[in-house]
Amino acid sequence: MSLQCEATARRSAKADMGFFERYLTLWVALCIIAGIGLGHLVPQFFQSVGQLEIAQINMPVALLIWLMIIPMLLKIDLKALKNVSEHWRGIGVTLFVNWAVKPFSMALLGWLFIGYLFRGWLPEDQIDSYIAGLILLAAAPCTAMVFVWSNLSRGEPHFTLTQVALNDVIMVFAFAPIVALLLGISSISVPWDTLFLSVVLYIVVPLIIANILRRLLLSGNAGQQRLDRTLRMLHPWSLTALLATLVLLFGFQGEQILKQPLIILLLAVPILIQVLFNSGLAYLLNRAVRSPHCVAGPSALIGASNFFELAVATAIALFGFESGAALATVVGVLIEVPVMLLAVRVVNSTVGWYEQREGIQSYDECCPSK
Repeated sequence: MSLQCEATARRSAKADMGFFERYLTLWVALCIIAGIGLGHLVPQFFQSVGQLEIAQINMPVALLIWLMIIPMLLKIDLKALKNVSEHWRGIGVTLFVNWAVKPFSMALLGWLFIGYLFRGWLPEDQIDSYIAGLILLAAAPCTAMVFVWSNLSRGEPHFTLTQVALNDVIMVFAFAPIVALLLGISSISVPWDTLFLSVVLYIVVPLIIANILRRLLLSGNAGQQRLDRTLRMLHPWSLTALLATLVLLFGFQGEQILKQPLIILLLAVPILIQVLFNSGLAYLLNRAVRSPHCVAGPSALIGASNFFELAVATAIALFGFESGAALATVVGVLIEVPVMLLAVRVVNSTVGWYEQREGIQSYDECCPSK
């Protein structure tokens, strides 16, 4: 691995969970209150924002999503892909869980809980939309927060960086077909042109912009310092964009939530089960193939977390602000941090049991101190 790539990996994986990220659930709860309140006070504003569309893509939301996604992608060094074979067992397990298990397990959980068990407590006209939102939430792995989860689980930084870069590239080609397949199986009609446009707008274009900007910032002397400074400068804008998007969503969803406050709790059940199931599956599979614990930890957490920014944007593009799909993706934001922190705690507390298996490297062998 090049010195620049290695330095990037270590900086990315050492990113501590900031104040905002640690209390993300609280901020989402406050956005629910603010959105519902503003939706009652100034409904005309929200209706005007909702009408600012081109080809079914809401322009204000597109701008907000770019502000969220580009700073996250700016952290990713696509050059790390050349090191994909370094921890091939962990890479293989994570790819299997991310792309062959997670979207399909979430679809099954959505059909079971939302389409059957909870059907009587949910508005009938939104059932399919809720299921669609859950599928969108699980169809793409997380890009940014996994660096935090990797750090908290003492993950191998090169593995984390390589896996995230690989997932970003795969998303370009796999996200739309998987979503279309699962929505089709669920008998949910989806406009292919809008789905394709969402992939271009929210994955391809931000990835290209972030990669070009990253190269420009890293060129010349003190490149890493410029990149770090830019990331610090963009961070508040990214957080503001996330909060503004959530307020907009709940401004449209307020009436529905007030009429049936159990909706959020019911939607949280399949999301919670999906996160715990996929993180546990990735962790056990890594132990079965004898990946070191410093690879198994981030592998389990990458396999469980979701790219909720992309899910929210695509749900709005396909189904609208007032849809159950948009609400379901936001519930994923609501429970992301507490559930992932629980998964981190389980991973860290079982390291002794994990390394008892013959042939597994110890932490010092996997991640020797420099």
